[in-house]
Amino acid sequence: MCRLFGFRSAVPAAVHTALVTEKNSLVIQSREHKDGWGIAAYGAEIRPTVAHGVGPAHSDPDFHRVSSLVSSHTVVAHVRQASVGAVELRNSHPFLFGRWSFVHNGTLKNFDRHRAAVESLIRPDLRPNIHGTTDSERCFHLFLTRLAERCPLDGPAGLEDVARSVAETMQLVASITDEPGKDRSAMNFLITDGEVMVATRRNRTLFLSDGRRSTTCKASEPLRHGTQLGQLLIASEVLCGNHTAWNEVSEEEVIGVDGRLVLHRWRITELAGSVSHEPVAAAGI
Repeated sequence: MCRLFGFRSAVPAAVHTALVTEKNSLVIQSREHKDGWGIAAYGAEIRPTVAHGVGPAHSDPDFHRVSSLVSSHTVVAHVRQASVGAVELRNSHPFLFGRWSFVHNGTLKNFDRHRAAVESLIRPDLRPNIHGTTDSERCFHLFLTRLAERCPLDGPAGLEDVARSVAETMQLVASITDEPGKDRSAMNFLITDGEVMVATRRNRTLFLSDGRRSTTCKASEPLRHGTQLGQLLIASEVLCGNHTAWNEVSEEEVIGVDGRLVLHRWRITELAGSVSHEPVAAAGI
């Protein structure tokens, strides 16, 4: 298991509070999730600036230093509790490809047994970019494979294309790793290119907020599909030190904002139709 955080805003803003000083900040969560950390922040360049660490965020001065300096319109952060893959820098999230960054909270069941089947669905020219040993990095490259069928990976992508690609990724992985009567693979994913941001919930908790305040840390009304936001916060756990109002994301839900920060919400079944389980051949690139 891990913990993730995402931030998307109409204007650049600091995220030090959510990462370090909040009552339930990522630093606090890293006391349990102590096997590495990463922060990706988007600025003027298409590709994000990224910092990684291999130790606990709460005792790593680099995490505190980077967190205090980040002011951006898009930030992704992650603290890791290793379940698949050794505690190594190459296994620390976020994982990157061009403009895209990806973090995962969850675990694919019996991954060692299913690794080859999952990898067979990844486009052959993308496989060399997999440097670590985690299930998460392979899910990311399966997502990229699905997205590449809809748009070039080096260009901007529409929100629905991203959402459908990640929903198909979840459907394909679940069909391989889930077993009847047993606990399902957990796939809370968070993906962004700095403009579009999409998150999923499956078998882990997930919350979203538009930054408004509440004395109970709970939103009085849900954030609805089609709402224009000033900012979006996404977190594995409620960050409630400053009384931010949080909405719980439903199980098997996909949420996201487009470049204009319009919120969209779907059920996974609305996005993922019938997708092929056939291995991706090199001739099909």
